[in-house]
Amino acid sequence: MMRQTGFTLIEILIAIFIFALISLGSTAVLSTINASSEVNAEKGARLTELQRAFLVMERDFLQMTKRSVRLNGEEPLESFVYSNESTYSSNTHGIAFVRQGWRNPALLLPRSDVQAVSYQLEEETLNRLHYIFVDSVIGTEPKVRPLITGVEQVDFEFFDGNKWVKETPSKELPLAVAIEMTLTDIGMIRRQFLVAGIVDKSGGNDDQN
Repeated sequence: MMRQTGFTLIEILIAIFIFALISLGSTAVLSTINASSEVNAEKGARLTELQRAFLVMERDFLQMTKRSVRLNGEEPLESFVYSNESTYSSNTHGIAFVRQGWRNPALLLPRSDVQAVSYQLEEETLNRLHYIFVDSVIGTEPKVRPLITGVEQVDFEFFDGNKWVKETPSKELPLAVAIEMTLTDIGMIRRQFLVAGIVDKSGGNDDQN
């Protein structure tokens, strides 16, 4: 008679043990891949947030114009750029100025084509604020647009043609504006933006170009 042979109990246990090791290894690899994907997605979203915010800032600073700043319905300030620990309705460090180029095709909207703009840090979020009308009145709340989250500190500097200074120019526009931010996840970031100035009606550029 032919003898029938099979696996012993020890062989089966060894096979189960090897299969369990392979399963644990595969699970660890999949977990690592998923974690890396989540980290990459978060970094990508963060980079997109910063790039979008810097594009908005570049557009605003590039179109900064010679028009006095008016805060909370008060008398217009003498300088064209205002930077202090209290801009508009917040008690945090920020910057305020007026920019041109606010699109209003055929003047269909009941507003000007210049815009009062402010950047403020509040609760670790850098916000962009603006009013519908360039000269705000008392009691009017600004439109707030969150730009960058996780901001610990923000500072501004101005280029006067020779050096970078923290004091805002009194009678002229700066040639460039720099913003320094300390982010909770990245650290310190510095970006510099040119100020194009304005073109007079005779066709020549002023000394800010």
